[in-house]
Amino acid sequence: MAVMSGGDAVVGSLLAHGVNTLYCLPGVQSDHLFNAIFDTHGAMRPVHTRHEQGAGYMALGAALATGKPAAYSVVPGPGFLNSCAALCTAYALNAPVVALAGQLPSAGIGQGWGLLHEIPDQLSILKQLTKWAERVETPAQAPQKVAEAFRQLASGRGRPVGIELPADILQKKADVTPVAPLSPDAPPVALPADVERAADMIKAAKRPLIFAGTGAIHAADEIRQFAELTGIPVIGHRTGRGILDARHPLSHTQAAAHELWKTADLVIGIGSRVSLPLQAWGSDENLKLIRIDLDPEEMTRFKQPEVSILADSKAVLQALLGILKPDDFDAKARIQASLDHKAWFNKWTSGLEPQLSYLRVIRDVLPENGILIDDLTQVGYVSRITYPVYKPRTFLNSGYQGTLGWGVSTALGAKDAVGDTPVVVISGDGGFMYQIQEFSTAVRHHLAPVFIVFNDSAFGNVRRMQQEEHGNRVIASDLVNPDFLKLADSFGIRGHRVRSPEELRPVLERAVAGKEPVIIEVPIGEVPSPWGFIQFPKVRG
Repeated sequence: MAVMSGGDAVVGSLLAHGVNTLYCLPGVQSDHLFNAIFDTHGAMRPVHTRHEQGAGYMALGAALATGKPAAYSVVPGPGFLNSCAALCTAYALNAPVVALAGQLPSAGIGQGWGLLHEIPDQLSILKQLTKWAERVETPAQAPQKVAEAFRQLASGRGRPVGIELPADILQKKADVTPVAPLSPDAPPVALPADVERAADMIKAAKRPLIFAGTGAIHAADEIRQFAELTGIPVIGHRTGRGILDARHPLSHTQAAAHELWKTADLVIGIGSRVSLPLQAWGSDENLKLIRIDLDPEEMTRFKQPEVSILADSKAVLQALLGILKPDDFDAKARIQASLDHKAWFNKWTSGLEPQLSYLRVIRDVLPENGILIDDLTQVGYVSRITYPVYKPRTFLNSGYQGTLGWGVSTALGAKDAVGDTPVVVISGDGGFMYQIQEFSTAVRHHLAPVFIVFNDSAFGNVRRMQQEEHGNRVIASDLVNPDFLKLADSFGIRGHRVRSPEELRPVLERAVAGKEPVIIEVPIGEVPSPWGFIQFPKVRG
């Protein structure tokens, strides 16, 4: 036990849990948190941004790129609300983000006095966007609350957590006892009978499919072994990309799975909700479902499974590998069929040019562990279905939130977390402009992602929908942009303009090899629509 401020207790507890970087924007309610950071003499490193959304997205990028907790701090009210787009995206992506939300002095909370940054019941908003959130009400509570937040992060399904920090509690001093990291909840153990039933269904299936998501990332080796043993194609979408190397004969994107869905007789969801196919592609009595997941709420969403296994996916796969035998399957024939399907899909999507050629250059230039971040742009949409992803956590996408403009700061956070590993983000000019102030953050903190902006002077997807679906009633989708090379120069950042994939290659090679941020503008006109390869019709039920 020692006498310390609430700020000291919070910072010390973060350090005790392995967090030594805080993405942040300081303000009056958090002054004493930053006093505590100052007193660590560099043990806690603040990375300050120019907007609260930048702090939230940087924490999200760091968490997605590493799978480890990342924390951000913002002031209450408008500061907290500015970060909420990042927080709801973290929720959608099951990302281990810790939100430290400032709060009014304790006596003013809920009083309606009109204090600086006051909003009604901020904690309730925080709770809606996290799996767990609480307020620290005394300095002595801070270590326990922080420890519980990290225990929650490590227990069950990963999702962000929140801690609300009243200004006076950060300043007040009291006797404080440190709390060591708490053990997470043990994952539920699969019932042997359920594993046996699943094994029997897998052996009996003629045309099975595996859908792998966030909950299977840590089981990538077991996924590969299971797929190779059984010959079952593995579908990766969003966070599932790279769980099975795209070069593997059995690895497919979700777009390639639509054709397979028509005749599939068994779907095995491993750490995946299988949400889009079950909602949009349809189901019937001939399509059986096995779910392997840690979240009991997901078990019956969209479709009642024949077998529900509430357990860690790695442990379940290991159990199945102990039961299933090579003689149970004609894996060789299935692998050849999978290769044939890959060839068909590549031919089918070959007309998506020039998007495919730009993505081919990016894939050629990035190393296997290089990270590509997909902001919402015409090239980005195609990346979701065709870009080859070799390892987990190397293709970052905003998931079902579709968070336009998340790319710049997410790339900064990812780059800060992975060090020398190259990070490239592809944006459209619309989303790119959401966070141009954070190029100041890149320069200030020596962060060097490569930013590729595909410039069509429009919210391109909105304009396409207006043209194709609403009789060319184009409105409010045209944009006026700055000169992006002059913009880059104003921040002291190198800028380039290229007009073809061939021009992009040498510029990107130099940018990836460099140690400073680079902006590459690619003027681009009308391109083929990707949506016929993403939004598929119902084919069952």
